[in-house]
Amino acid sequence: MESAHRSDFDHYPDGVIIAGPDGLVEYVNPRIVSMARAEDDEMLGMHLSEAVPFDDLNGNSWYDSMRPYDGLNIRTRISEASWWSPKGSEYLITATLVREKRGGPVQRVVVSVRNARIRNQADRERSDLVATVAHELRSPLTGIKGFTSTLLTKWSKFSEEQRQLMLETVDSDADRLSRLITELLDAARIDAGRLTLKRGPVKLDEVVRHVLTNVSGGSSEPFEISIKDDLDLIWGDSDRIHQVVTNLVENAMRHGFGLREVVVQNTRHHDYGGGVSLQIHDNGPGIPVEMRQRVFSRFWRSGPGAGSGLGMYIVRGIVEEHGGAIDIQDAEGGGAQIRVWFPINEPASMSD
Repeated sequence: MESAHRSDFDHYPDGVIIAGPDGLVEYVNPRIVSMARAEDDEMLGMHLSEAVPFDDLNGNSWYDSMRPYDGLNIRTRISEASWWSPKGSEYLITATLVREKRGGPVQRVVVSVRNARIRNQADRERSDLVATVAHELRSPLTGIKGFTSTLLTKWSKFSEEQRQLMLETVDSDADRLSRLITELLDAARIDAGRLTLKRGPVKLDEVVRHVLTNVSGGSSEPFEISIKDDLDLIWGDSDRIHQVVTNLVENAMRHGFGLREVVVQNTRHHDYGGGVSLQIHDNGPGIPVEMRQRVFSRFWRSGPGAGSGLGMYIVRGIVEEHGGAIDIQDAEGGGAQIRVWFPINEPASMSD
């Protein structure tokens, strides 16, 4: 085997075994030696069936099942699959079949062995995600089902006011369910990189004023608004930017013990250039440094009355899709300061 290739495989993160045309092992990298707990040269010259002593759950060996030197003479690859070691550990094994010409005999088998622990962890995380989503969906559905069933079976036993209250509760739960489904779809689009923006000119100050009028109308706590003059026009998705501002303001009011100050101003980002920033200061205890990145994780929630836990994850996804940035700092005088920065993103045709 060429020394250059040997050197490459020496540093490969997965275990690698290479066998020649006679099925005898010609090379093993340090990773597979460590995984097999073997001596340096112990596996060299061993038959491939012994060097890969893995079985499926029915006791069938990898070598006998895959038949790397037999079978279809046009095969060049053995797909990755789960196999178990004699000690019961799960591994992911795949192989490349090297032929000098199409349809010719196999001259070399390159086997890759990977521990399945990371994949299993990812599977568990997906299962946890499904369980969390099911729980979040079931909560409002339970309320809807309970009230509708009661009304259908005992309509005449309730007064007009009681029916009205039940139907209002059903309507509220239906709205909550609709919002949750929308958030789940947005989170899925962000995960898949498919969040689309309908770009156009956006005045961030107008968006902020509109959101504050709608969201803070019922708040009795005063707060300061500082919107600088001559703000740059940014190019983005107005609806999505409304979504970002609304979420941040609602979070400050519900979980940050109320708004303290809202600041909108032109700000140059040290990496990306000119843009406009929005700063939301709240009256809460602040967010510890070690928790600040976790806030933007899916289903992260803190404190009583927390929502789905998707809001800040979606906020960051929307901001980053605009090419912007978001961070959390300590506000002067206490509390948290969440700062969002949007680049101008003016189309080239507009600046000519």
